[in-house]
Amino acid sequence: MALYLTYVIVGLSIAMPIGAISVEMIKQGLKNGFWHGWAVGLGGMTIDLALIAAFYFGLASILKQPFIQIPMWIVGAVFLFLIGYDSIKNADHDITLSSEKPTKSWFSSYRNGFLVAISPGNIVFWLSVFGSVLTNSYDMANPIKFITIGTGVLTGILLHDIGLLTIVSTTRKLMSRSMIKVSSIIAGIVLIGFSGYFVYEAISAVKQLI
Repeated sequence: MALYLTYVIVGLSIAMPIGAISVEMIKQGLKNGFWHGWAVGLGGMTIDLALIAAFYFGLASILKQPFIQIPMWIVGAVFLFLIGYDSIKNADHDITLSSEKPTKSWFSSYRNGFLVAISPGNIVFWLSVFGSVLTNSYDMANPIKFITIGTGVLTGILLHDIGLLTIVSTTRKLMSRSMIKVSSIIAGIVLIGFSGYFVYEAISAVKQLI
């Protein structure tokens, strides 16, 4: 239990910095409410769970190879740029005020979170931050320890998502349609900023190989 609670805190710490998933969660939470924002988070956690399984079966060492990571950074940059551009272009679409019933399906929000998280650059980012915690803890003689740590990390991420979206859904009640539209534009700009960061990481990785 002490090990589990320790890694719940680690999971919270990993999730605290604002990333592409958090930006998409906030955007959907403001536009369509708590459950749609949480659907984005669950989509992201689906990829987190898949990565934990990959670490368990030893695939992390393959994914960490520079010749694999560089194209993943580049594809991820393009992917996030397109999502950010779409967020800006459609900033005034699918907005539901707190007194209205969302017209957007829950599954489409889940899909958005899944697609942002499966962005190759995002996977590389998680490999560098999240992977080091899990890879170093893996012990073939004691797989229960690894599972406990992985479960703790996922629980911490889940608690972060619920806390963040509780704040977002409360704030949403005070926001007008135009304010939510501006928030969507800002979210798009931030996602494009992450795209630029991924390009920078790709260039840095190429320089290290030269």
